[in-house]
Amino acid sequence: MLPERKLVLSKAFEKSYKKFTNNNNTLKAAIFKTLDKLQVDAFNPSLKTHKLSGKLASYLACSCGYDCRIIFVIEKDLLNPELENIVLLDIGTHNDVY
Repeated sequence: MLPERKLVLSKAFEKSYKKFTNNNNTLKAAIFKTLDKLQVDAFNPSLKTHKLSGKLASYLACSCGYDCRIIFVIEKDLLNPELENIVLLDIGTHNDVY
């Protein structure tokens, strides 16, 4: 059974999201669909979740479309050990986030 997970948006993610989506409702819908999948199963094959390397080695990334990536980490919730937090750090094109 998968652990219960909660999405946590960092300030940097919120800023990048606004800039990246720029009122593009189609892109926003694709991102929300990806976030729903991420919350249920961060390693769903359709997300292409993978560990990063180099200066981003402690992070994970997933795909939310042709040229859309979400950078995140999975952390244990300090108040509830049964819960994991998926902390969303950045979103953008491949070149923007790497």
